[in-house]
Amino acid sequence: MPGRDGARLTPLGLRVVDFIVDGLRKGGAEQERVAGALFGLGAYGGEVLVRRAGAAWVDLDVGQRPCFGQEVGVRMPDGRVWNPLGRVLNRFMEGAPEDSLQTFYLALHGRTRRTAA
Repeated sequence: MPGRDGARLTPLGLRVVDFIVDGLRKGGAEQERVAGALFGLGAYGGEVLVRRAGAAWVDLDVGQRPCFGQEVGVRMPDGRVWNPLGRVLNRFMEGAPEDSLQTFYLALHGRTRRTAA
């Protein structure tokens, strides 16, 4: 369990999340049976973005919820909203390498929004 300072919430831990999700998938777990674990793993991924990359948890509006399939997401410092909870679910459902939480973090961390000149 992470300490109050989030010392154990690290980007390296996202590799472990990917490994766990892949193990659940390959082990034939039913989504309904592991839904709580998947939610927790997605929340861990979101909290890494919050504590290590300057994101903030946000309630998604009624227009965003159908798109994201969740009620919450994270807003990055560049203003974009992302869905780590859905990313974990996609990894579980599809097993696609592009749904890696570690890769997700690395692609988003430090990213800034481009403005028109």
